[in-house]
Amino acid sequence: MGRVTARRRVLRISVDGERAVRPDSLAGEEPLELRVGGKALTVTMRTPGHDIDLVLGFLVGEGIIGSGSDVTAIRYCASAASAASAVGVVGSAADRQGQDVQTYNEVQTYNVVDITLAPSVPRPDVSIERAFYTSSSCGLCGKTSIDGVRLRSRYEVDADPLVLRPDVVLALPDRLRLAQKVFATTGGLHAAAIADADGNLLVVREDVGRHNAVDKVVGWAAREGQLPLRERVLVVSGRASFELTQKALLAGIPALVAVSAPSSLAADLAQDAGMTLVGFVRGGSMNVYTGAHRIADALVNSGS
Repeated sequence: MGRVTARRRVLRISVDGERAVRPDSLAGEEPLELRVGGKALTVTMRTPGHDIDLVLGFLVGEGIIGSGSDVTAIRYCASAASAASAVGVVGSAADRQGQDVQTYNEVQTYNVVDITLAPSVPRPDVSIERAFYTSSSCGLCGKTSIDGVRLRSRYEVDADPLVLRPDVVLALPDRLRLAQKVFATTGGLHAAAIADADGNLLVVREDVGRHNAVDKVVGWAAREGQLPLRERVLVVSGRASFELTQKALLAGIPALVAVSAPSSLAADLAQDAGMTLVGFVRGGSMNVYTGAHRIADALVNSGS
């Protein structure tokens, strides 16, 4: 699977003392530097693949753009020897919008991308104070305070008419797990998906970073011209943190379903925004923390 996974030889030791050397597959992890107009914006550790979606989703999640049309070009930065060999246009929706989103047939690696924003889009602050480093375990690393990341979304979700049947919600984690092809090989990736009201998964992405997986599905929506994601559900394989809840809000998603627990700040943000937040979806039960009115016949008192 190329750079998505890597093979390593490991020593396997069992409880009975048996030892055996065998090959094992690990999830790929590499840095990706994002530049805007040639100026460094951030570096994120990610699993290579769907990088254009990752970039678009990241920009949406930071409140820099609100749709794919706010970006006119995303290019891999190549060496001087290979910069002349541009190939293809990434994404049919980008093509329909007249965008010039291209990849370079780079000799080195595909770990630096440069973004060109539409003239009407305000440029982000890329000063030393604004620059930050994003690791695969924390999408907020380098932020000076929680107030610095609680961005105001351009989309309202409180009036979204989405209604979900409990059986649909309970089936979402299993559907997501079945779609995790790389996790089945490595056991080392998070996943995110966008689902409709009937539980159909419209897009699934995997990554070593849970925030990256969310950025990739949101970026897919931006590239396909589907923002805001009205009457849609964000499904995540782990916990529902503040950062993931904020990313859902900035993409106009009215419901977030997580296999594990939410944080208190995630619940506060969902409550304030009018978003439905569901956690601990496993074993035939779930906890509805906010927005229980969207769960048909919900017998859960979420306090909302």
